[in-house]
Amino acid sequence: MEEYFNTQMTFASMGLSPKLLEGITKLGFEHPTKVQAELIPPALAGKDIIAQSKTGTGKTAAFGLPLLHQLNRQKPVEALILVPTRELAMQVTEELRELARFTPIRVLAVYGGQRIHIQAERLKRNPNLVVGTPGRVMDMHGRGLLPYDNIRFAVLDEVDEMLDIGFRDDIRRILGAVTHDRQTIFVSATISAEIERLARQYMRDPIKLLITEGRSLTVAQVDQSYYNVEPWDKRRLLVHLLRHEDPALTLVFCRTKQTVDALSDYLNRKGIESHAIHGDMYQGKRTRVMKQFKSGQLSVLVASDLAARGLDVNGISHVINYDVPEDPEIYVHRIGRTARVGRDGCAWSFVTPDQGDLLTAIERLTNQEIRCHEYGEFTPGPVPAEISAQREMARQREQDSRIEHSRTRETPPTPEEAADTAKFPGGLVPRDLPARRMGGRVRIRRR
Repeated sequence: MEEYFNTQMTFASMGLSPKLLEGITKLGFEHPTKVQAELIPPALAGKDIIAQSKTGTGKTAAFGLPLLHQLNRQKPVEALILVPTRELAMQVTEELRELARFTPIRVLAVYGGQRIHIQAERLKRNPNLVVGTPGRVMDMHGRGLLPYDNIRFAVLDEVDEMLDIGFRDDIRRILGAVTHDRQTIFVSATISAEIERLARQYMRDPIKLLITEGRSLTVAQVDQSYYNVEPWDKRRLLVHLLRHEDPALTLVFCRTKQTVDALSDYLNRKGIESHAIHGDMYQGKRTRVMKQFKSGQLSVLVASDLAARGLDVNGISHVINYDVPEDPEIYVHRIGRTARVGRDGCAWSFVTPDQGDLLTAIERLTNQEIRCHEYGEFTPGPVPAEISAQREMARQREQDSRIEHSRTRETPPTPEEAADTAKFPGGLVPRDLPARRMGGRVRIRRR
């Protein structure tokens, strides 16, 4: 607990309103986490803030409580929180509503996938705080339903994703349209130097908070390990682990939507109930799947990386990287779905023989060695015929290449080569550039 909570402080000592304190107590909290203890006081003082803290350390409450404390219930849309995914928009909204349950503050989520007229009607009720994805926020603003006139607080959650190429122009348009003074807070588990440079363009003399106890970007309660596995054995290994390890609540990450669907179907055929979730699914189905997962009705969820930025489910015991991400920062967000706020969790990664460099990059970013896990009773399968054929072709090409390179220009020609009149005199074929070249120093006459 010492890694997460500042036991020298209480929420009551921070000067938060009694109604907010009532909501915090109802949720069972007394001491703030370390990021909350660091972020809430300067936020209440009106400072612009860039904050980096590990996943699962309470960042939503860290920026949410100061907003809820300062909002005026009589003014609509005083605060805007921008997030990269629908799931994260719903998650942040749900958490802020829990914190504000005894206050008159109204919180609303706006995101793509839900019918416009439903959110339009809710916006007409003048919420005080809006949590939204950039595209839907701009859409509602363009329709005149989401004015920026009263916005005094702007928050970017998962700022590294929000200022990436995909969202960068949208963020510039939205924050650029909020022309009067505002307090700006940017938070994430990973913030590169480039993202920090971009973030500072939208802020006034921000303070930077780096709350990472120890030297690792991942929390100590996550037991991280990897399995050496051939690509064709990954599905069988996953089934073996799910059956023999019996994890309570498992989140499996894949790189592509096609792999998500195919793997979920495979697990169901093997008698392991699972559901898929990715960006191509209708929002209604995504919401139903998430409700099942959160309620414990579903023990295995196969997901694309959208879930890494918006899935806060109590009790996720295992995160499995079925596909190792090419971006090491994605790994940090993935495994942050387990071991939330002091709980224990496991993170397993399936590493194929050609992915050693990806694993090394992850270890360098997180500053932590990831140990190799043995198979146990699992027996690797035979090499598929098509893989064997490909390997034999590659071996033959490499052998032919070595033979070709071993021959030099001075190698005497064979009788057959000497008889070939298409070759140079003596049957030699040039394999190198000439020893001396003009090097471009030829005089030319310009006309």
